[in-house]
Amino acid sequence: MVISSHQNNAHYISPQGEELVRHGTSLFPVAFYHDNLERFSVHWHWHEEMEAIYVAKGETRLSAGLEKFTLHQGQAIFINSNVLHAGRGIQGTGCHCHSVVFHPRLVGGGIDSIFWQSYLRPLISSGVKSFLLDGAADWHGRAQNAIERAWRAGADEPEGYEFLVRAALSELVFLASAHLPAVQKKVSSKTLRDSSRIRPMLQFINEHFSEPITIGEIAASASISESECLRCFNSTIEQPPIQYLKKLRLQKAAEQLSSTEKKIGDIAADCGFPDTSYFTRAFKAARGMSPGEYRKMVSADP
Repeated sequence: MVISSHQNNAHYISPQGEELVRHGTSLFPVAFYHDNLERFSVHWHWHEEMEAIYVAKGETRLSAGLEKFTLHQGQAIFINSNVLHAGRGIQGTGCHCHSVVFHPRLVGGGIDSIFWQSYLRPLISSGVKSFLLDGAADWHGRAQNAIERAWRAGADEPEGYEFLVRAALSELVFLASAHLPAVQKKVSSKTLRDSSRIRPMLQFINEHFSEPITIGEIAASASISESECLRCFNSTIEQPPIQYLKKLRLQKAAEQLSSTEKKIGDIAADCGFPDTSYFTRAFKAARGMSPGEYRKMVSADP
């Protein structure tokens, strides 16, 4: 099984933020990723698959739904199906993460199975966005171990590794299902409102990032005022919309630098930076190197 990076999937995000790439195959719907989050960020997206992330080194900042987490080495997170999420490394920590992205049917089988009816369906429909596995509960260690066992089996491919992967992920899903809150915390109407508003605004930005767009246009995409747009962005993804737009443009530029031979000026224009000098300064401030240096670095990787 090839261990890939989430960066390879960055081109396959729909305007709605849904990740379109297939994780694994129809026969074995699971994929394994090793990400250096010092080098790039995993942008806001969602997918039908569940995802388990283990921090192998350093520290990372992850968001799932409206919750924000800082994970340290040895900690992990389980993200439920269809949950909007994003991640980035904390600079200077050398963050590396192991991720396993798997379709619920890998462990649940068909919808008429006891596994689906008793464990998968309650978990998916619970409203729980994620479980932070930081050691605060006794079962967290078992869950962390299950994630690493699944990832290692996928990386090493010993004989029968498919059984090892499925067994480890089955244990993870069982633990998550068994520890669903007995009584769900009531979500405030403001939180629900913010959650419903942020998606159309992210969709608008993803569709128009290469164009000159304003806060007013972003706000209009969700039929709200500019001040409400600013408040909603700050409460959900902890940054103003224009800052989010700039980061998205730089991320798209980094993807083109690593996957195309386009001229840097053309990439800048494609990604919403008509001024190449400004693009170069912004890229260097964000990545610690010029676009040309970044292209040389990624092309030199094995």
